[in-house]
Amino acid sequence: MTEEGNVPGALAHRVPELGALELLLAVARLGSLGRAARETGVSQPAASGRIRSMEAQLGVTLLERSPRGSRLTPAGTLVTDWARRIVEAAEAFDAGVTALRDRRDSRLTVAASMTIAEYLLPSWLIALRTARPDTAVSLRAGNSAAVAALLLGGDADVGFVEGTGIPSGLDGTVIAHDRLLVVAAPGHPWARRRTPLAPAELAAARLILREPGSGTRQVLDTALDAYGGLAAPLLELASTTAVKAAAVSGAGPSVLSELAVGDELSARQLIEVPVEGMELSRALRAVWPQGARPTGPARELLTLTRARR
Repeated sequence: MTEEGNVPGALAHRVPELGALELLLAVARLGSLGRAARETGVSQPAASGRIRSMEAQLGVTLLERSPRGSRLTPAGTLVTDWARRIVEAAEAFDAGVTALRDRRDSRLTVAASMTIAEYLLPSWLIALRTARPDTAVSLRAGNSAAVAALLLGGDADVGFVEGTGIPSGLDGTVIAHDRLLVVAAPGHPWARRRTPLAPAELAAARLILREPGSGTRQVLDTALDAYGGLAAPLLELASTTAVKAAAVSGAGPSVLSELAVGDELSARQLIEVPVEGMELSRALRAVWPQGARPTGPARELLTLTRARR
């Protein structure tokens, strides 16, 4: 037969709970169950019941009660000495966990793909700074594949990606939606078209594009796979800003986030080119390693993104 002392979790059933031990220490210090009850924030009947339950659990009498107050029995004196060590250990445990939490909450590393990093994260981080002025934030920008690698390597606390789905090894949630637009400078022939592009025309064209692994490239590759896939890029650049600048210069057409080209469209530095029967939309996601949902400032940042959809 298994001894009770060897059963996992049996100790929790034999040792009084922490609140009862704190009450016993207060009685020992104050010499009165009533004063101890007030100090620990419970009623006197509740305190009396807690002491009786502890005596029943331990099988010994802890207090002698009289009109002049309560005093410890010899067994109660021993139990109080042991209780003091347990409470001190619990206080040290609480202080240690608080220090860990404070250290975690003092810094936040965010990894984000380029469009989100450039056009959405700044306002989110300003709001986070207002809510948590003591949290130092570091931003690592890269394509969606790089964001996934940072998270899986433990080098970022939370990430934001723009691709067709959640990268392998990560969990995530949709925080916003975005639309990709085909754009060209006003002098490009596409800007003067009277009819939309056919998807096959877009697939065959040499475009200014982000590099493989970027969320924009993933969405475009998926959308045009049925039309023979993308032709070799005219230029392949590593940032949204660089792609946009090349398109504005007239180097060639491109596909860019609606978030990135609003000002250029308004100023007619770029012209949107419709594509027949094709809506290039995508979900923007917050992501984190599987089983490690964000906590502390990372969780608060996620809350801010939802508030600003």
